[in-house]
Amino acid sequence: MEKTMSEEQNKPADATVEPTEATAETTANTGAAPGEDRVAKLEAEVANLKDQLLRAMAETENTRRRAQRDREDAGKFAVSSFAKELVTVADNLRRALDAVPAEGREQDEMLKSLAVGVEATERQLFAAFDRAGIKKIDPTGEPFDPNFHQVMFEIENTGKSAGTVVQVLQPGYTIHGRLLREAMVGVAKGGANDVGGQHVDTTA
Repeated sequence: MEKTMSEEQNKPADATVEPTEATAETTANTGAAPGEDRVAKLEAEVANLKDQLLRAMAETENTRRRAQRDREDAGKFAVSSFAKELVTVADNLRRALDAVPAEGREQDEMLKSLAVGVEATERQLFAAFDRAGIKKIDPTGEPFDPNFHQVMFEIENTGKSAGTVVQVLQPGYTIHGRLLREAMVGVAKGGANDVGGQHVDTTA
């Protein structure tokens, strides 16, 4: 019994285990890696959110600009149907004036007064057209343009290059640069006596 107690007393106390260099490095690496991963993930999320925000802002700006253009176009071209009716009125005023012979004005005071009144009305109408962005197309002497002209016939031996507008049956009109009504025209036909001698394609 005394021997056993003596052995217990003489047994050295448990020594505190000092971490080795490799153990410390492993612990350090094990503790740092999750933190670095978390920071990297957060940075990636922030970058992704920034990208989404920039895209959303760009799309919002594009939508705003499109809406603004649509509003402007609506304001400019909403009256197109009404404007087409008015240009017909302008046609009739001009026909009325052309129907009055110059001699008739000089000989008939009432006819002269009527013609002067119609001319004043025509001027006021065209002033209103100008304010609304409506422009008259009178392409006499200009090359045929299928975007703005409608060919009704071709005329031979005009001395003009083929495709040149030599007669306007009905003037055309644009509104803010957009076609409102085509001009109905007659064009020079290519031939031996025509400048250029070429045929114009009027089916475009």
